[in-house]
Amino acid sequence: MKDLYDTQRAMRNVRQAAMQRGVIALLDIGTSKIACLVLRFDGPDILAANDGIGAMAGQSRFRVIGAATTRSRGVRFGEIDAMQETECAIRTAVQAAQKMAEVRVDHVIACFSGARPRSYGLDGSVEIEEGLVTENDIGRVLASCEMPDLGPDREVLHAQPVNFALDHRSGLADPRGQAGNTLATDLHLLSVDATAIRNLFFCIKRCDLELAGIASSAYASGISSMVEDELELGGACIDLGGGSTGISVFMKKHMIFADSVRMGGDHVTGDISMGLQVPLAVAERVKTFYGGVVATGMDDREMIEVGGNTGDWERDRRTVSRAELIGIMRPRIEEILEETRARLDAAGFEHLPGQQIVLTGGSSQIPGLDGLAAKILGSQVRLGRPMRVQGLPQAATGPAFSSSVGLALFAANPQDEWWDFDVPAETYPARSLKRAVKWFKDNW
Repeated sequence: MKDLYDTQRAMRNVRQAAMQRGVIALLDIGTSKIACLVLRFDGPDILAANDGIGAMAGQSRFRVIGAATTRSRGVRFGEIDAMQETECAIRTAVQAAQKMAEVRVDHVIACFSGARPRSYGLDGSVEIEEGLVTENDIGRVLASCEMPDLGPDREVLHAQPVNFALDHRSGLADPRGQAGNTLATDLHLLSVDATAIRNLFFCIKRCDLELAGIASSAYASGISSMVEDELELGGACIDLGGGSTGISVFMKKHMIFADSVRMGGDHVTGDISMGLQVPLAVAERVKTFYGGVVATGMDDREMIEVGGNTGDWERDRRTVSRAELIGIMRPRIEEILEETRARLDAAGFEHLPGQQIVLTGGSSQIPGLDGLAAKILGSQVRLGRPMRVQGLPQAATGPAFSSSVGLALFAANPQDEWWDFDVPAETYPARSLKRAVKWFKDNW
């Protein structure tokens, strides 16, 4: 645990140094694409320094000066599977973005999906020594949270205080400087497979870059595609990617649960490829242009030319009805949504005051998906696009870029995490505690 604390702390220092120099790159390493944005920072925005913990004072103004995407290689289920291929794809994306920005970057912040995330809700409390809450007291209260037994080969990716209570006053965003006797906190901890993080470190190092931060794609997508009310009152972001589907739940502007389903748009493409007996590239084209999940009477008569290049004239001139295509796509999409619903139910999502669900990610653009999702998930569902960011090219404003834009917000306005405070070393805990479900009911 101490190693991780030091590693995260070192990355935060590298990030602050890179931002002071003015330029940093962001890498969204997905299963179907790798996106790179280059940001230029203009220094802290004093007006934004008003939210205390959760929205750190001195939020930075930034603009996108370079953007590039390339087809992902060597990534499965959001995790690096073939190091050399992924390294090649990352180099391609970073070099293209640098060329557009006309600047060289050495530091990157990366986000990734998959890696089997697991959420824990922890709590702790301490007596205040000097009557007023100090930075040291926050370090001590975070250290008093009992660490769960994460299991072998797991690492902590995020550890964010989501609520503070001072004596009988709960729901405080930042208790520093306030008077009281007992300080308590609720902490959301997200752990992932250590192997996935190690592979990411090595891959970025092999590209002659230095890692200045790491985040969960589900978290990044949530902060960029959900509006303030949804983040405040309780909502979920479902990021339908190529190889996996990320789920994040927010409350009081903090992520309080995250998970992922190891299925995405590529699995739908695979089903079409097998169902219609066509290559994956043809299946992807057919899905993009003609796909859907709700068949009407018209779709029986709308014929799609499948095409092909086998040399067999009859086979290459085949047509299928759109209804047949929808019949292949719908079961897999239903399976992804049913699995998502099971994860939300396990998280106690129905106990939140607001239950808005936002669909984002490249695969969320399938026509009719929002209606089907509303039926299966039993909540209000809307399609989400990332918020507008200065300098972002028009081509990068779609839902497929939610996590890339979220990573820019994560860099410019980082939420306080456990390693931002001086946690007393002798109190690094190692005992198990309850899971997020019970914590939801107790605290919200």
